[in-house]
Amino acid sequence: MSVTAVIPARGGSKSVPRKNLRPLGGRPLLVWSIEVARQVRAIDRVIVSTDDDEIAQVARRHGAEVHRRSAHLATDEALVIDAIREVFDELNQGGEAPEVMVLLEPTYPLRSAQDVAECLSRLVVQGLDSVATFKAAEVNPHRTWRLDARGRPTAFIDGSDPWLPRQALPMAYQLNGAVYAFRPDRLPQDGKALLFGRSGAVIMPAERSVDIDREHDFVIVESLLRRAR
Repeated sequence: MSVTAVIPARGGSKSVPRKNLRPLGGRPLLVWSIEVARQVRAIDRVIVSTDDDEIAQVARRHGAEVHRRSAHLATDEALVIDAIREVFDELNQGGEAPEVMVLLEPTYPLRSAQDVAECLSRLVVQGLDSVATFKAAEVNPHRTWRLDARGRPTAFIDGSDPWLPRQALPMAYQLNGAVYAFRPDRLPQDGKALLFGRSGAVIMPAERSVDIDREHDFVIVESLLRRAR
C-alpha cells in the first residue's frame, strides 16, 4: 500500500513571523515533522506543500520533496484540505496517486512516529476511510456554561451537573490536529473536514499534543525538551 505524507507549510504567519522556520530544539520547526514522517516505515514519500523558497530549500535539505502550491492556497483564508487536494491531483495526473495520505501539520513537533504509525495501522486494519488523533478535552463540556442576554449563567448542556467531581463526568475528547490519515480517493469533493466517512480515533497524551501557535508555545516546548534530556 502506497503512503504519502504531506506537510503544509506556508511562508506567511501572523502569530509568529516565519514560524515554520523558527528554530526549536536546535532545528527549524518544519524539520520536526519531516523527521517524524521519515521514521515511519510505512510512509514512502514525504512532500512539503509550500509557497516559500526558503521553506522549499530547508525541506529538500532534510530529505523531503517539495510541491509548490498555487498562490490562492497560500493565503490566510486557504483551507489545508484544498492544498491536500492539489497535491493529490498532481500525483494522480502523473500516475503516482497514493492509496493513503497522511497530513502532518508542522506545528506539532512533539508527535511521535508511533502516533503516526498507529493512525495508519488503524486505518488499514479496520478498513476505515479516515483516522485522526485526539486528546482528552481541556475543558469537559459538562463543565461549560452559557450566559443569557442578561448575563445569567446556565449549564451549556441541558440537564448536566457542572458540580460533579471530575471522576464522575463522562470522558470527553477533542481533535488535536497532530495526525490525519485517510484514503484520498474517498475525500468528499466539497467537504472541509479530513475526518470523514468511516472514521477512527487515536488518543495522544497532552504532553505530545502541544500546538505551536504563539510565542509562548515555543517557550513551553523548549522547556519540555530540556526536561526530557
